[in-house]
Amino acid sequence: MINLNRFDLVSLRLYVAVVDAGSLTAGAGRFGISLAAASKRIAELERHCGFTLLQRGQRGVIATANGQVLHRLAIEVVARLEQLVLEIDDLRTGAAGHLRLWANPSAFGGFLPRLLSAYAEQHPDVRIDLEDALSEDAVRAVQKGVAELAVIGDNVPCEDLETFACNVDHLVLLVPADHAMASAPSVRLERVLDHDLITLARTASLTRKVMAAAEGLGCTVRIRVQVRSFDSMCRMVACGLGLAILPRAAAVLYAGALGLHIVALEGLDVQRRLLVAMRSRALLSPAAAALVDMIERDLAE
Repeated sequence: MINLNRFDLVSLRLYVAVVDAGSLTAGAGRFGISLAAASKRIAELERHCGFTLLQRGQRGVIATANGQVLHRLAIEVVARLEQLVLEIDDLRTGAAGHLRLWANPSAFGGFLPRLLSAYAEQHPDVRIDLEDALSEDAVRAVQKGVAELAVIGDNVPCEDLETFACNVDHLVLLVPADHAMASAPSVRLERVLDHDLITLARTASLTRKVMAAAEGLGCTVRIRVQVRSFDSMCRMVACGLGLAILPRAAAVLYAGALGLHIVALEGLDVQRRLLVAMRSRALLSPAAAALVDMIERDLAE
């Protein structure tokens, strides 16, 4: 029987960092300790467990089969520990709770600001930690316990997470006012793909949706510029660097100010669901559970 007192939380957190980085050196760097100290801690952890955790190679390290099991369980331990620290800190500062939410650009450009405004009004003593991130990064944040909730696109893998639909995007085309398609009531995706596009990163759920639709048509997406926000995307369109496909709610925010035209799209499933993702609803903090309840009430209305 393994002595639980010999398990070191610092070493467990380091192990998670090493596996996530795929490198002992990078993991040690993220954790702020020397490579020698990290190697010693991992070796001690392997002795405590009684089996090899990492397989070393020229390109770094990967977890063994047993190591993958430990990694999954260690993430849960670390996540609960971080939640404990946050809640203790809330007690010390007098906050009524701590909401940790990561959301993709579509959420920020659409329903989320209004929702959080109402939430803050109803829960003024809850501290809100909000991160603008791509859907895949938001999923990883929830899986690792960095965030309790994430708002993501519905085409993003999110194994082991609970999800439910919280909003629907309506995708449109944004073009300069003097563009040939500006006066058209609608345009087909095939015609759009003849032009350079301004997109989010290729890994973004929206970009992958457009690329999948193009592939189905036998076309290639001509990405000229990749940016990190809808604000930057619209500014690039205004400068004549390309066209953009984005949610209507975000397009409306910038079209008037930048002199751009919104055009309806055909040949593409323009309805895109956004999902709320969480590790387990039963384990949500009161602050996170309150936001989930609010979203569900809005959907029921």
